[in-house]
Amino acid sequence: MNIAYYDAEQVERLLDYPGCIAAVRRAMRSLSESGKAQPLRQIVRIADKTMFGVMPGDLAAIGSFGAKLVSVAEDPARPGRARHRGVVVAYAADSAEVEAIADAEAVTAIRTACATAAATDALARPDARVLAIFGAGTQAETHIRALRHVRAFDRILLWGRSADSIAALAARLSRDLGIAVEATTDGQRAAGTADVICTVSGSAEPILFGAWVRKGTHVNLVGSSMLGPVEVDSALVAAGRYIADYRPGALAQASELAVARDAGLVTDDHVVGEIGEVFAGTLAGRESPGQITLYKSLGHVVQDLAATAYLHRRALSEGITP
Repeated sequence: MNIAYYDAEQVERLLDYPGCIAAVRRAMRSLSESGKAQPLRQIVRIADKTMFGVMPGDLAAIGSFGAKLVSVAEDPARPGRARHRGVVVAYAADSAEVEAIADAEAVTAIRTACATAAATDALARPDARVLAIFGAGTQAETHIRALRHVRAFDRILLWGRSADSIAALAARLSRDLGIAVEATTDGQRAAGTADVICTVSGSAEPILFGAWVRKGTHVNLVGSSMLGPVEVDSALVAAGRYIADYRPGALAQASELAVARDAGLVTDDHVVGEIGEVFAGTLAGRESPGQITLYKSLGHVVQDLAATAYLHRRALSEGITP
């Protein structure tokens, strides 16, 4: 049996942003419409700074099942930051054979941003023009690259604690993308100016506060994917129309929601539904121009399977032999 393997370089070349946005949008709609319970992400702590994550599941819409297997450990080249090393293993449902394996770090970086872009397209105001990114790592870059495909942003603000790091990233993205990316260490100013905000830092403590966010803003909560790290305060959680990627996952593993719930500010009913329902038209997304909308991205393996299937099809159509 010949199993296709795609390394990080091949993933980055084949997994284009517009195609991946469409693929994850279809995957999330299928997830919500299927009504089939999916296993939640399992995290095993190996050492103080090393975790092992297992994300199994299936996506009937494309006849695929499989899992993402990743280690999360500190990156020696970037002290204080982590890398996700591993693979996405996609099986063909009809034969139950492994069809493709892809570098998980590259897939995750792109598909997460594309899922955010799809959600933003559905939930942000049509006239949104200012984007603020809170964080300065890989997800900050991929989110800027992805979100420009769903809104015509004329201003992009990049927030981080290190002025030097964000200035360097902003300058590179401005040059590479031909758009103005402005670095700032003033989170309140960035949030108060933005129409769309993405938190992609993985911060242990809130970096974005409800008092900073204007009415009508759409906020994507992305950086915390397990109980523990909390990127935004409970006031913002309580103020927004809260839509999850996968509701059972959010109820069990969304840290900001858990903190607000433990404080008695919200209940499980605060999670009004899933983004796939919004895509399908069975759940209202934004209900009014002045409403604050929240999309909680924990990440789901159907996004990985859909992205891997898409890049595998592209490779086959282009005659690429991995």
